[in-house]
Amino acid sequence: MKKFISFCALLCVAVIAAAQTSVEVSLPRNVAVGDRFSLTVTVNNPEGRVADFKAPNLPGCTFLGGPGVSTSSYTSIINGRMQSSKSTGYSFTYQADKEGTVKVPQVDVNVDGKNYSTNPGQFTVLPASQSRRNQQGGWGQPAPSQRQQQQQDASGRNSSDFQVGANELFMRVALSNNNIYEQQAVECSIKLYSINGQVSALAASSIPTFDGCLIEVIGMPSTLDWHSETINGRNYYVATVYRALLYPQRSGDISLSGGEYNVQVYRQMLVQDFFSARPVMQEKEVTLKPQASTLHVRALPEPRPANFSGAVGRFTASSRLVGSKFKTNEASSLIYTVEGTGNIKFLTEPTIDFPSEFEVYDPHVESNTRVSGSNMTGTQTIEYTFVPQSVGKFNIGSHEFVYFDPSKGQYVTESVPGFEIDVERGAEVSNSAVVAKSDIQAKNTDIHHIKPGADSPSRPVTYLTQSVIYWLVYPLLIILASVLLWLAFKRRGVDVRERRLNRAGKVARKRLAGAGKLLNARKYEAFYAELLRAMQTYLGDKFMIPASQLNRDNIIKALNERGAQQETVSEVIRIIDECEMARYTPNLTPENADKIFISARDCINNIEKL
Repeated sequence: MKKFISFCALLCVAVIAAAQTSVEVSLPRNVAVGDRFSLTVTVNNPEGRVADFKAPNLPGCTFLGGPGVSTSSYTSIINGRMQSSKSTGYSFTYQADKEGTVKVPQVDVNVDGKNYSTNPGQFTVLPASQSRRNQQGGWGQPAPSQRQQQQQDASGRNSSDFQVGANELFMRVALSNNNIYEQQAVECSIKLYSINGQVSALAASSIPTFDGCLIEVIGMPSTLDWHSETINGRNYYVATVYRALLYPQRSGDISLSGGEYNVQVYRQMLVQDFFSARPVMQEKEVTLKPQASTLHVRALPEPRPANFSGAVGRFTASSRLVGSKFKTNEASSLIYTVEGTGNIKFLTEPTIDFPSEFEVYDPHVESNTRVSGSNMTGTQTIEYTFVPQSVGKFNIGSHEFVYFDPSKGQYVTESVPGFEIDVERGAEVSNSAVVAKSDIQAKNTDIHHIKPGADSPSRPVTYLTQSVIYWLVYPLLIILASVLLWLAFKRRGVDVRERRLNRAGKVARKRLAGAGKLLNARKYEAFYAELLRAMQTYLGDKFMIPASQLNRDNIIKALNERGAQQETVSEVIRIIDECEMARYTPNLTPENADKIFISARDCINNIEKL
């Protein structure tokens, strides 16, 4: 009872401490002329009734209808603290009629007598692509040639052999600026262009390399984030798959290519099935090489200053000493700092003029940088450690940091002043390896000098090899080690194939049980995915087929070689096809799901009897 009361009290506190009301608007990034799109106004944590409000007027767009209302709520308990929130979304549908930039005004919303406003925004309407003008419907629909291809497939042609045109799917290298100086940063992006966005996976078969440039990788997204661009009058879905900053190390024209990529595309095709044609989603892997871009690199002006070491950008330089008193044989530090934007991560350490009476160690360099726009910003800290060896006044020489400013097209010199220091006498360091006995006694009372002239030990020494037990145990240990090695090699030599075969049926039944639970819970999409994994895993383990070669032809060949009946072979292929089709058309009836589950179980039992 006490726990229930405490929970109710905690819930009340959470409700009272709910987040304040706010409103925000969600806009599309880019749309094309003729596209329909939604503008959603979201009211977060409304504390009362939301009054009706009008859809914003968007120039160049036609209001089609709305609002469509949706609600969502969220509650969590973290470290005993409950947090809850809810939101209501109001979606308005428009159609883009005119290309250009559409400015969205602020939307005023009245919640329980209080007024809230969204921030204004904008988005771009791209011109209608040629493919849209030539066909009905939007992006993602097959072009007329593709429809003809589907009709040919329905008449008996192999549907997996669909073609992907060079203008339908391609990659290119995009540069933020193609005319720069040596060592000047340029952002390089590798972009994937698709006319319909029907891409399911992408992987790099060879990593991009850019000869003649230093590379700072910004990111390689794990998921494709699509937006729209217009090229030669056609609208494309575009996703950036690689971003990096390049720093060219030589002048002249540099051709930049971006490796090689394997792109998995899919398309809905028509397949003749007995008396009618049915739609099936087919996949195909396409290998793409990004179209190269040419980078024009200008040489830095001549003559170059004597102290110029390759810094290109805009920088400031400074230095400071650590400490105010300096003594002989005691280490001190000089901190040299360069701050700014440019190739700061690739700067070389400046040479500081230390007095010859100083022992100077190799500098320690630390860089703290971040990507800002299409360049790199941050600081580079160089720490010089030195140890004065003599007493007196000494000068650490001044330094000139020279860099090239591309925006000005000239060299800039930053003067870093030197330092004058007084070195006092410090502790003496003895070079003798002999230490007085009294010093040792003062530091370590449990350590004594070796006493000269000591008598020989009176205790007799007996070696282990002279004992009888040694010669009795030693052979037994050798025999035991040999037996253990023999057992280990024997166990290692057990046929891995047999172990995989033995566990194939067990793993399949376990996955079938999981699929059965999903079927009972009416989670049909997850059921088909789990059933497909069960069949593929079982067939791969049973017939020793690698996952990369687990296709229709290899499965049929393996079943026929093991003497499976033709009815079983056809049923296995049908189950796999039904499961794969359910990934894209998850509208199969529960009766079909029950039948295919029973059929999969019977097929596995029949194969186990082979």
